[in-house]
Order: sequence, then C-alpha cells, then structure tokens
Amino acid sequence: MRIEHIAIWVMNLEEMRKFYVTYFNAVAGEKYHNPAKEFTSYFLSFIGGARLEIMHTPSINKSNYREEHTGLIHFAMSIGSKAQVDLLTEKLREDGFTIAGEPRTTGDGYYESVVLDPEGNQIEITI
Repeated sequence: MRIEHIAIWVMNLEEMRKFYVTYFNAVAGEKYHNPAKEFTSYFLSFIGGARLEIMHTPSINKSNYREEHTGLIHFAMSIGSKAQVDLLTEKLREDGFTIAGEPRTTGDGYYESVVLDPEGNQIEITI
C-alpha cells in the first residue's frame, strides 16, 4: 500500500498552487469546480507519484496552526541532498516565508529544515 494523496483546506487556492509549483516543482492538474457546493480544488503531482490536493470552499475557517493539536501536523518533501535543503531554505527565507526550523541533523539522523507555506502549514524539507 501507499498513500495516494493528502488533502488540505486552503483559504487562497491560487496562491497555494503557485507556492507548491514554484518551490517544490509540483505539476497542477486542471482546476476542479463544483458550483453546487462552492468547492474548488487542484491536485498537485510531485516526482515519484506523491500528490497533494488543495481544496477551497468559502465556508472554510482558518485555524491557528501555531497551537499544538491532534491531526496532520506536517508533511515532508525530499529534495535530494543536504545542499538542496540549504539552498531551498535560503530561497524561501529570501522570498519572505517563515523558516520554522533551521537546517539541522535531527536526533534520528534526518537532515531537514521546516518552512511554513503561505497559510502556515508546516513542511519539512529533507534529503
């Protein structure tokens, strides 16, 4: 078995699509729109087959991502090398995104940084 995709609610569908396409080389499928439910979404595909569904409806409420809570906390994007982790982390910092965790080797041996996407979702950038 494998995880087919993960979905997240977003406030600004187009801004989030652009972020993942620009920084993580996602390929966006066609925009889906269900006018009866006022629902729109994109499936974003990544090298290796992973997919992220970003979804929006006007009734969605923004939660406080800074508080600890149960449920999905982060997802990790593997980008190939320690140098790539460092480069992408710096590019995201230069472009004004919050670096929630500086590049480091964790206690369990992962080299990673943590960035917040435009809506505060945590993304681990790892080798």
